[in-house]
Amino acid sequence: MEHAIEVKNVRKVFDQVIAIDHIHFHLNKGEIFGLLVPSGSGKTTTVKMLTGELKQTQGEINVLGINAKQFRTPAFKSKIGILSDNSALYERLTVYDNLKLFCKLYNASPAAIDTILKEVNLEGEQSKTVSKLSKGMKQRVLLAKALIHKPDLVFLDEPTSALDPGNIAQIHRGLRKLNEAGTTIFLTTHNMEEATTLCDRVAFLNGGKIQELDTPEALRYKYSTHAFHVETFDGQHLVLENEPNNAEQIKELIVNGNVKTMHTDNPTLGDIFLKVTGKELV
Repeated sequence: MEHAIEVKNVRKVFDQVIAIDHIHFHLNKGEIFGLLVPSGSGKTTTVKMLTGELKQTQGEINVLGINAKQFRTPAFKSKIGILSDNSALYERLTVYDNLKLFCKLYNASPAAIDTILKEVNLEGEQSKTVSKLSKGMKQRVLLAKALIHKPDLVFLDEPTSALDPGNIAQIHRGLRKLNEAGTTIFLTTHNMEEATTLCDRVAFLNGGKIQELDTPEALRYKYSTHAFHVETFDGQHLVLENEPNNAEQIKELIVNGNVKTMHTDNPTLGDIFLKVTGKELV
């Protein structure tokens, strides 16, 4: 499978402090890839190296077939979209004028503005001045800005932060549609439900090292005890190991109609992240 991103033995050191410590991973074209990182553990550094804002100390980075040495060229910049902490808008301009300006910078058609505003749930808001928008609305304009030129690869840093559940659902639908059309997505998020539902694969980055990398489903299976959790109608909460010698007890509960709920142990990504890294994802 063709890779959109290849990271080989990459290391980043700031004044003898190791921020990123020999990481390896790849991102397949057409994939939604999630990077899950506790605060202060290398997320921003990693994204900046992948987008050309920082140069790695050691190792090799290739994005869309382009080596990191060429990341500052217009040809590379035109292929990617970025929503990051450094993303900004012109506060005195309207939503439409902001996006029109970015259309000129990326050689995109202004006809795309109405479509992208609908995708980020801002249809009908194009005439509003950015300074008068809520934090959540500004976040959606920034997302529109990152997507306006239909990039091959988009880097999204906390794209749904400050948004309510309705807008999050709208953004997720738009991202899936964008991905289905061929755009590869590199996502950082603290929202474990978002990572579980959107991402094809996720990586746990902690202390400058990647400690886990797999599909959400595979990670949940790996860290599951596979025990049966049973709640009975008479108020009991039973935990039964998934072993043959417990089969008769489970059968008896079912035959007697005493099972109110039953499910296997299936930890969330948040549970797994805490177990692996010892840190909350905040």
